[in-house]
Amino acid sequence: MIGLACAYYLERAGYTVTVIDQETAGGACSQSNCGYICPCHVLPLNEPGAIGTSLKSMLRPNGPFKIKPRMDPALWHWLFQFAIRCRHRYMLEAGRALQTILEASMAEYNTLMEREHFDCEWRKQGLLYVLRTAQGFDAQSRTDDLLAREFGIRAKRMNGAELHAMDPGYRNDLAGAFLYQEDASLNPARFTAALRGFLEARGVTLVEHCGLKAIRKQAGKVTALVTGQGELAAAQVVLATGALSPHWQEALELKLPIQPGKGYSITTDQLNGPTYPALLPEHRVGLSPLQNGLRVGSMMEFTGYDSSIPQRRLELLRSSANEYLAQPLATTDGEPWYGWRPMTYDSLPIIGPTPHLSNAFVATGHGMLGMSLAPITGRLIAELVGGGKPHIDPSPYRADRFR
Repeated sequence: MIGLACAYYLERAGYTVTVIDQETAGGACSQSNCGYICPCHVLPLNEPGAIGTSLKSMLRPNGPFKIKPRMDPALWHWLFQFAIRCRHRYMLEAGRALQTILEASMAEYNTLMEREHFDCEWRKQGLLYVLRTAQGFDAQSRTDDLLAREFGIRAKRMNGAELHAMDPGYRNDLAGAFLYQEDASLNPARFTAALRGFLEARGVTLVEHCGLKAIRKQAGKVTALVTGQGELAAAQVVLATGALSPHWQEALELKLPIQPGKGYSITTDQLNGPTYPALLPEHRVGLSPLQNGLRVGSMMEFTGYDSSIPQRRLELLRSSANEYLAQPLATTDGEPWYGWRPMTYDSLPIIGPTPHLSNAFVATGHGMLGMSLAPITGRLIAELVGGGKPHIDPSPYRADRFR
């Protein structure tokens, strides 16, 4: 999705654009995520107490967070850098940088949908945080108070009866919910398909099943990309390679401390579920009502580039969702999926020029916010490639910030 968004804004700026993808354009993490467009999601993962919460989850057999122990210096460096940032001051600093880019991206989405009328189940009905217990509701109340005090974001609070009356798809015995009314959602597969078709109609070339093999350089510039289908030359190059970005650190002469944060989803054809998308903080699960079913997604696993889909993780998704749904999910129904989120240890994306190659740019590291941040990333890249002054300050997301 990030690459397609960059292509969209570069084409609008007058560039001739070619997109290469080792698989299919709009696939991988862009295809079966939960489709949240969530400007309320300003708090970084580096929150005080995040380490303790993660350790407790790791000790539970069915915890949503897992790390596969292995001799991987890059992973342990990442975890150390993440841990030292789990402080209140840093949380607020990173949160303000995230708020700027999330709100700018929502503005871009509004413009994009009004201008292009993409058929992608675009819904501006907000995002629920649904709580099972009174303890969970109190914890979310404290988070909501912090969001209101520090960021001016306040949810509409409702008790369990009010939630069930608004959306009978949720059980009537839940503690309550918080509705962040400025958020939106879409069907990510339909959105990427619509954007892809639009780009092709505008003359953008999509070269699929074309792996990048090497980057040729000379005199501080990229001269060609060596691919499985031959060499491609370009005046400017943008790498939007997601969780695979670290593979190109040496070629780009740039540190890209990204770890693949593996997540899962199940997409069912259940039509009698909720109508409002929701996050379930107590179980770390997301629910996404789609036109033709219901998607359940979650988990964060640092297991390297593991492509397996363990049945026990899918069963955990189902059982967690059933704690909240008025009509339980079928035990066998559903299309399973996994994806690698490109996680940075400071919870901020990496957007901008590389310091040692004058015509190379990166757009990666969006973590769990790739769909939310795609349009603003594309616009920023187009502005930076063109050499103009970006409409928001790109410095918090600069590519050379890692030492």
